Amino acid sequence: MADYKVVSLFSGCGGLDLGIEGGFSYLGKYYDKNPFKIIWANDINEKATKTQKLNFKDLDVVCGDITKILNGTQNNQLNFLEDVNTLPQHADVVIGGFPCQDFSLAGKRQGLSVERGKLYQSMAKVIEIVKPKVFLAENVKGLISWENGLAIKTIIEDFSKLGYNVAFKLFNTADYGVPQTRERVIIVGIRKDIDKNIEWPKPTHSATDKNLLPWVTIQDAIHDLEDDEKHKSLPNYGYSKAKFCPGKQGNTITKANKPAPTMRAEHHGNIEFHYLLPRRLSAREAARIQSFPDNFVFVQSTTDAYRQIGNAVAPVFAWHMAQMLKNILEEKG
Repeated sequence: MADYKVVSLFSGCGGLDLGIEGGFSYLGKYYDKNPFKIIWANDINEKATKTQKLNFKDLDVVCGDITKILNGTQNNQLNFLEDVNTLPQHADVVIGGFPCQDFSLAGKRQGLSVERGKLYQSMAKVIEIVKPKVFLAENVKGLISWENGLAIKTIIEDFSKLGYNVAFKLFNTADYGVPQTRERVIIVGIRKDIDKNIEWPKPTHSATDKNLLPWVTIQDAIHDLEDDEKHKSLPNYGYSKAKFCPGKQGNTITKANKPAPTMRAEHHGNIEFHYLLPRRLSAREAARIQSFPDNFVFVQSTTDAYRQIGNAVAPVFAWHMAQMLKNILEEKG
């Protein structure tokens, strides 16, 4: 059968998209191609969209503010300027990691009171127009706790009003083979006329369960890049030269026998230090920690690469989420 058509919002450099489509190798394992095809993607960050265009050769990537794009909506038809392609009027799936800084535990926690905190409404508008069978949204752990659950309650209610059965769950990406303790909320909605159940992906790795594979450590992920020649043979091998600033975020040395801490988008050069070498982690090492394959190239500067990597959904984690979506769409019932 033909691939399911997917619209991707707040795509960044394409980590979620890569995992949903599958067909890539990471740490010696091949993650099979999934029956999904990204047909349209959007992000406001020009450098991130350039990265996505570079790595997804035939993808229609639109760089622009989704709120302004949607402001041109009349009679459910999207009007774009000049040569910008229109949002497809049909897709099977809508995915997106709507901006999360304002819900982050590390941020200002302004949440729904600021415009960025309301960007989920743009995703809701796209869902209303496209009417996908299923949608998937990703966000930070802080979304659950903001104002004693007000943010997640409001978001679930707004998505449900569109005619979807909606549920959410908190995940740690380390439980799915990503060498990083990154906790993220996944929100899934299934169109009510489809009458299918959500079965969340079961963990494949664990820090304690002997029946599962052990967590992948940072050393497991990047030990071969201790070889400077090997490291420099790969793209994006540059690293921050920011000096050590005791007590500030990111000024810690990673532990070789544990997964890395969360790769952050806004670290102002203060990305964590290598567990062995006398320097901070490189952009390529950060990409490995985020489970990007080595042939995935990030456009322009090391700072740009760090930001894109930190903002991304880990592709291996996204690949496991894709199995859930596939089961929902293919299940007989």
